[in-house]
Order: sequence, then structure tokens, then C-alpha cells
Amino acid sequence: MKVTAIIEDELIEELVRESGAKNITEGLRIAIKEYLSKKKIRDFSEQMVAEPLEFEYGAAYLREQNRK
Repeated sequence: MKVTAIIEDELIEELVRESGAKNITEGLRIAIKEYLSKKKIRDFSEQMVAEPLEFEYGAAYLREQNRK
């Protein structure tokens, strides 16, 4: 997909430099993937806070099962 965007030159130059990208397109691709990855982790973390995992049994039960 082709996109036209107005972004400050300094910001693009820093992105390409810091990401180690070969060009602007690669730098933007890296930045977008990193942003989406962090967002998924943040969303999952918020979900775990709102709805924590609940286990039906604890360590004592598992130890007993392993001894059988």
C-alpha cells in the first residue's frame, strides 16, 4: 500500500538511524510492527489485570498428583 504522510524530516531521520533501517519504508515498517507488538502486550496485560487467571488447584494438589 502506498501512503502519503507529512512527517518532520528530523523524526524520519532519527527513526531510520535508530532502527538501523536501510531506508524510510523499512524504518516505518519496523516502527509500526514494534508499536503493534507493544500494544498487544499492553492490551493483554490490561486484560489479565481485569480478569486474572484462576487455577482450580494449587501446588500442594500438584505435588500429591505427582507422587501417585
